[in-house]
Amino acid sequence: MNRVINYVGYVLCVALVLSLGCAVGPQVRRTAVEETIDLSGRWNDTDSRLVAEEMIQDCLSRPWLAGFKGGHGATNPVVIVGRVLNRSHEHINTQLFVKNLERALINSGQVDFVASKDERRELREEKADMLKGFTSEETAKSISEETGADFMLKGSVNSVKDQIKGKHVILYQVNLELINIKTNKKVWIGEKQIKKFVKRSRYKF
Repeated sequence: MNRVINYVGYVLCVALVLSLGCAVGPQVRRTAVEETIDLSGRWNDTDSRLVAEEMIQDCLSRPWLAGFKGGHGATNPVVIVGRVLNRSHEHINTQLFVKNLERALINSGQVDFVASKDERRELREEKADMLKGFTSEETAKSISEETGADFMLKGSVNSVKDQIKGKHVILYQVNLELINIKTNKKVWIGEKQIKKFVKRSRYKF
């Protein structure tokens, strides 16, 4: 009888351990990249993508674009994205946001795009190697053949946080400016705000 009781107890213990192990294990579900998943209330990939697309759409709908093309035989302006500073209260990967801006500009088909400062530095090193005799004269590229940018897009991500025990409100404000590199004139200024209310449970398990 004792053996039976011990065996049953052993089985119950094993079952309990297995159930606890399953309960604390990670649960993974693949989702669509475009799906909005906001777990913490912080700035996330969806915010980055949607803000970039909306602000570039606004930028390209303004008079500066038609004005430039009218004075340059319908030629697309050449744009480069400069620095986007993170002035918010949290860590934000601004490089992801910059890439979203670049993609929205290129995919619009209304502007031409040139490489960033870091990318140009790497490309110039490659061209310098070509001119050292490692590449045939017919295929070597000259540094002096680079295309110069007409406009630079730059800006910042800012935030304001208001909180009380168990809940808080975060306002993100993105400011972007498009500047004529030749004249230093600002031809477009854009602003986009996102406001989030976050309420946390009082109960912790």
